[in-house]
Amino acid sequence: MVRPEGENKMGVMPVNRLLLNMSIPIMISMLVQAFYNVVDSYFVSQLNEDALNAVSLAFPVQNLMIAVGVGTGVGINALLSRSLGEQRRDKADLAAVNGIFLAAVSCLAFVALGLTCSRLFYTVQTDVEGIINYGADYLSICCGASMGLFGAVTLERILQATGRTVQSMISQAVGAVTNIILDPILIFGLGPFPRMEVAGAALATVIGQCVGCGVSIFFNVAQNPDVNLSFRGFRPDGPTIRAIYSVGLPGIVMQSIGSVMVFGMNQILLGFTKTATAVFGVYFKLQSFFFMPVFGLCNGMVPIVAYNYGARKPERILKTIKLSAVYATALMAIGFAVFQLVPGPLLSIFQAEDGAAGDLLAIGIPALRIISYSWLLAGFGIVSGSVFQALDHGVLSLTTSLVRQLIVLLPVAFLLSRLFELEQVWLAFPIAELFSCTLCVIFMRRVYRRDILPLRAGAEG
Repeated sequence: MVRPEGENKMGVMPVNRLLLNMSIPIMISMLVQAFYNVVDSYFVSQLNEDALNAVSLAFPVQNLMIAVGVGTGVGINALLSRSLGEQRRDKADLAAVNGIFLAAVSCLAFVALGLTCSRLFYTVQTDVEGIINYGADYLSICCGASMGLFGAVTLERILQATGRTVQSMISQAVGAVTNIILDPILIFGLGPFPRMEVAGAALATVIGQCVGCGVSIFFNVAQNPDVNLSFRGFRPDGPTIRAIYSVGLPGIVMQSIGSVMVFGMNQILLGFTKTATAVFGVYFKLQSFFFMPVFGLCNGMVPIVAYNYGARKPERILKTIKLSAVYATALMAIGFAVFQLVPGPLLSIFQAEDGAAGDLLAIGIPALRIISYSWLLAGFGIVSGSVFQALDHGVLSLTTSLVRQLIVLLPVAFLLSRLFELEQVWLAFPIAELFSCTLCVIFMRRVYRRDILPLRAGAEG
């Protein structure tokens, strides 16, 4: 098909081919990210269980940083793609440069928090000195040097919003590979490097993020003609920032809910045994092999939906959503099968050397099998939330996430912890997913009637 003059591929390429073209590079980069998360925890687990627990308990803060970066990036992505669909290059440029400004402000906030509150974050959760010392070192480095994280996330979203997902994949992969290489060197002190243990894992992470950010800067400046990242005479633009956060803020809150959920679950699980929190942390590492590709699929889907909404092409929107839901559900079904069939070998990767391996397996095998039942519905829920964000209905996405992770999950988990044994607590996950998925169906019908159906009527008229 010949592309009309000035028309981005998101408006003309066959939808299935376009979705795969946009999503597969991101999915590959997300898989690499998942792999380095597992490698990170694998090496840390070789130290002792306190080290593994320290990294696991840090997840809420790390997730909060990612939530702010990714949530803002989703707002940039949706506004930039929609502006390109409307042929408004000036609005697209404003979205990009104001997004980078917001990333810098967010970074400064977390630097201040990380350098002042890291030890306090651990002391309110545990009195185990080993966990506190490891954790304070880990968090202060991850937060204090977070400029790479915020820069990389924002610049990769700009690449994705303009259809350059291969470049986004390369930048993420380079950062992740750098982290993987540095992990054993800095954790165990190989060659001329000193043994830094958990602090080495943190340093490897931030160096990898900075490298990925540098590659993203190169691609955006040298190979992305759809946006002009010039800060000459820059002043924050209020309307653009409001437009970014109209989509991004619900996304930030939505992903931040995950931090609250993990913190709350860790407190519930610590009531049984500290090994249960290690299991929960390991679960998040392992589930990323299946959730990250689905997130990558949605990252490829969002600019397609937003662009074609701006270009008033409803049939392309509908086909993109349907294909995304099918692919996401299939991926999660594969993950469900893996967790049902081989949970033991997966958990054995993280067996600590200080004698806790038996408890890790005894608690972890039923946990992985029970939680994975929620995955049979999760694919549709993730796609639905991304559709809401792409069409500027971030509040709907926020609502479904609140129901899944706070309103239902934590109260049900707390109740089960008081009535039954640890194994039954994991049932809270499929119960919460069922409630959330029901809401997604209701909201999707509403969005179709309010946003897509009028476009179809206009096209037919």
